[in-house]
Amino acid sequence: MSVDQTVRGAAPGGAEPGNEADSARAVREMFGRVAPRYDLLNHLLSGQLDRYWRRCLVRAVWPWLSRQHVRVADFCCGTGDLALALWRERERLQPAGEPALLASDFSRPMLQRAAQKMLKADLRCPLLEADALRMPLSDGCLDLIAVAYGFRNLANYRAGAEEFARLLAPHGCLAILEFSQPTSRLWRSVFNVYFKYALPRLGEAISRSGGAYSYLQQSVARFPDPEEVCRLLASAGFARVESHSLTGGVSVLYLAYR
Repeated sequence: MSVDQTVRGAAPGGAEPGNEADSARAVREMFGRVAPRYDLLNHLLSGQLDRYWRRCLVRAVWPWLSRQHVRVADFCCGTGDLALALWRERERLQPAGEPALLASDFSRPMLQRAAQKMLKADLRCPLLEADALRMPLSDGCLDLIAVAYGFRNLANYRAGAEEFARLLAPHGCLAILEFSQPTSRLWRSVFNVYFKYALPRLGEAISRSGGAYSYLQQSVARFPDPEEVCRLLASAGFARVESHSLTGGVSVLYLAYR
């Protein structure tokens, strides 16, 4: 797959092929339907590995969370688990200084769940309902952008990468967690059986949302491999890009630096 082909973003069922606005609408509606059981399914279907993967991202961005003054955003934040993890780690590393932390998603039901969690945790974090491709924020206004399993759902991957590059200040960091295909042939075959057959059935039975977890499997299968994602990020203006395989390649942590 060439970098040009990675411009194509999410392609959910029911959306007009090649229509980015229609794809974004379909993804937004799908996440709105699964929001009530989203956390339960994340933990259940990943065998609690989703918590470990988020911890890997948080540890990787310690140099930014340790700064006295840091501006942090969790884009495609879903129900806010990553934003909460970033905040707690910031409090541990730099208890004297609160970060400017923003969490954003384009699904209102997801943000409503995030708001409940943050209220319970006494976290004063602005929540912004916005599309990550067109953030109403000024150039260079952030030091750290984190995205956990949302980049794959953008309607245009290149536009998303370029938007993140626009928003980061010099020496800023973009940290993306995303699913991928396992590197081992044996592990890949086991994973694909689970991901293609068991996960969609379990997800749709519990979420009662037809199609959402079939879309998950299909979106991972068509997502660019780590090498292509790194090239895409580099072409969007990042000076250095790294990828780190987690759990045999099921998940990948990308770090891109301005």
